[in-house]
Amino acid sequence: MGDTREDIIRMVKEEDVEFIRLQFTDILGNFKNMAVTANQLEKILKNRCRIDGSSMEGFRENEESELFLHPDLDTFVIFPWRPQQGKVARLICDLYRSDEEPFEGDPRYLLKQTIAAAAREGYAFQIGPESEFYLFEEDENGGPTNLTREKGGYLDVGPLDSGENARREMVMTLEKMGYTIESSYHEASAGQHEIQFRYDLPLQTADNLMTFEMVVRTIARRHGLYATFMPKPKNGESGSGMHINLSMYQNGINVFSGEYSGQMAGNGLEGRDRAGSADVTDEEDRRNGFREMGISPEAGWFLAGVLSHCRGMALITNPVVNSYKRLMTGFEALRDIAWSANTRTALLKLKADRGYSTRFELRSPDPAANPYLVLSLYITAGLDGIRRRLPVPHPVSGSLRLLSEEEKESLGIDTLPTTLGEAIRAFKEDRFVRGVLGEHISNKFLEAKTQEWREYCEQVSQWELDRYLFRI
Repeated sequence: MGDTREDIIRMVKEEDVEFIRLQFTDILGNFKNMAVTANQLEKILKNRCRIDGSSMEGFRENEESELFLHPDLDTFVIFPWRPQQGKVARLICDLYRSDEEPFEGDPRYLLKQTIAAAAREGYAFQIGPESEFYLFEEDENGGPTNLTREKGGYLDVGPLDSGENARREMVMTLEKMGYTIESSYHEASAGQHEIQFRYDLPLQTADNLMTFEMVVRTIARRHGLYATFMPKPKNGESGSGMHINLSMYQNGINVFSGEYSGQMAGNGLEGRDRAGSADVTDEEDRRNGFREMGISPEAGWFLAGVLSHCRGMALITNPVVNSYKRLMTGFEALRDIAWSANTRTALLKLKADRGYSTRFELRSPDPAANPYLVLSLYITAGLDGIRRRLPVPHPVSGSLRLLSEEEKESLGIDTLPTTLGEAIRAFKEDRFVRGVLGEHISNKFLEAKTQEWREYCEQVSQWELDRYLFRI
């Protein structure tokens, strides 16, 4: 059971909390907050704190000028890095209009709607994110660079991993805030790191990701470092991903597991055995290797739904110009729309665990993405595949990078957009994706990203100057 009003009032008094940050996430995935003194706690708890939505990217319309912050009491936490006297706490908030109706441009509200819709069909989810980041040196003015003095590689230790002290403090801080950290380590490239925290429910996972990035940046600055979640901050080095592991349950049974019978209430398959529960015949089941893999037909339909919409989802999962530098080049290149149980180069990977822990890992998203929107689309696209019993593509084995374009074409393997501009076009073409997000978020997101792409295309880069200035 979560915190109550009385719990929060007591903790604020006992812990000498001086300020409370009311935090929320805008459409583009930026964490925002308003600091309120503790003597305004009653006002906070009565949902009377408000913001000017017309001043923020993605919200700008006259009728959105006044939005009210409704705090989720379960998200109350005291920041461990602030002073012992006059502490600072936070509450994550939902956005409401002045008429007490939820604001349709609130990404958190969208994810809540997604979870509720799935629950009405009897489905629940567990999500385990893996978010990578770089720690770089600051310049003489405290500004960011993409330079690092360390030489560490995958799983290296100090002194090669000179960021281990900062990473250790990040882990300790997150644990003080209630996170369960499963592992932390140096990633493949110099300056690159990963901290994995325990799986959770979808809404809590999205909240955790936003808080995680804030903590990482804050602790990095305390160590004289600059943390960035930019997808591809350096040429020739690994990009940073935000891989999303997802398991789906019905009546406590993992729907993706081979143990799932297809007879759970609410899925329209009552009274049929597994082999006859769908349009997947025994021959098709063998062909796709489901029995050998230990997964259900529903797992195949789910992954088919995700793969069928991942081009349209790319604008959300990979929302900035730089995202496509990661997807198209280097170790994190994940341009091919395919699934596998044994290769990291597939966009969607069936993880090795089975039974209750059977799950898929979506590897294309990056940390620039808004996690509330990503999870809403991931869940809903998969459910769309189950509802429509979409044909399941053949799994791939071995590295996709070893296949020629002709071989990929013969296997029916499509590709993700290669630029933000192409992602914009794919987003416009996918009615389902835009329908999940709703008209407001779709239009505002598209407007912002179209402007971003236009500005990028108008820039004359240093690469162009170096290549053409002296010869043309």
